Amino acid sequence: MVFKIFSSLDQVWLSSLQVRLFSLYKESWFKLKDLGGLKYFLGLEIAQSKQGIALSQRHYTLQLLEDSGYLACKPTVVPMDPKLRLTATEGELLSDITHYRRLVGKLLYLTLSRPDITFAVHKLTQFLAQPHLPHLKAMHHLLRYLKNSPGQGLLFSSHSSLQLKAFSDSDWGSCPNSRRSVTSFCIFIGDSLVSWKAKKQTTVSRSSTEAEYRALSSTASELIWLQQLLQDFQVTVASPALLYYDNQAAIHIASNPTFHERTKHIEIDCHFVRERVASGVLKLLPIRFQYQLADLFTKPLPSTQFFSLLSKMAVKDIY
Repeated sequence: MVFKIFSSLDQVWLSSLQVRLFSLYKESWFKLKDLGGLKYFLGLEIAQSKQGIALSQRHYTLQLLEDSGYLACKPTVVPMDPKLRLTATEGELLSDITHYRRLVGKLLYLTLSRPDITFAVHKLTQFLAQPHLPHLKAMHHLLRYLKNSPGQGLLFSSHSSLQLKAFSDSDWGSCPNSRRSVTSFCIFIGDSLVSWKAKKQTTVSRSSTEAEYRALSSTASELIWLQQLLQDFQVTVASPALLYYDNQAAIHIASNPTFHERTKHIEIDCHFVRERVASGVLKLLPIRFQYQLADLFTKPLPSTQFFSLLSKMAVKDIY
């Protein structure tokens, strides 16, 4: 027993010696400087405390508002007007489309820490080819929303559990130009939001159930990828991953193969959700539509519903 203890101590001493020698070797060839704790990187501002890590882009947002001339504008409450319906042809065609495209590019980078503007930016990117005046007005409305809370960002709690849970939703046929549906999801590790998405589906869904089932399939793919990524990092998460959905028909299709007669028009690659549910990797849970967090990424919402959902996403403004 004593021999084992001294043997382990020797191994620790040798490993520390190797690390020290390697650091001396690096210092002899490269000039290194310890910059301390991470605070600012590529426009991302990081604040660390015992409560967790806060990630925001306040300086980047203020610079964006200053460059666009909206630093002293009157702020708005929501990123997009719920009554607004943007199309590809209505309104006057912009004479200078580079300004519109430049702003969209900057806003896309801002979505790294601002899930609240994801749907609005996703909508505006659909008109990059030929932007019209209503599209530019919608972008100015979004800039005024950013003025309301430029320091808003994400909080990754240090007391969060290692439980993967996701919320998935879709808006059937919401695109007035192509009649395609919108897929949206948000994924949490415990209480920390780590992944979110709003994207128009690649095909036209013949029914609302098909659109919902495609959204469910897309969310399941993201969950499985995150599980494998965490496993590669040797991070053990609770199993199964929880997937909350507000469409009973889609849950029944994924859980019960006897509904095959009603799903002949759905492509086979969407049915891999059944295998994951049967193997215990995923667990589908019903949820009421008013608590569906992914609804934030499917359509513009009124202020009451918007802030009710946003408050449950660990989105904070430390400023």
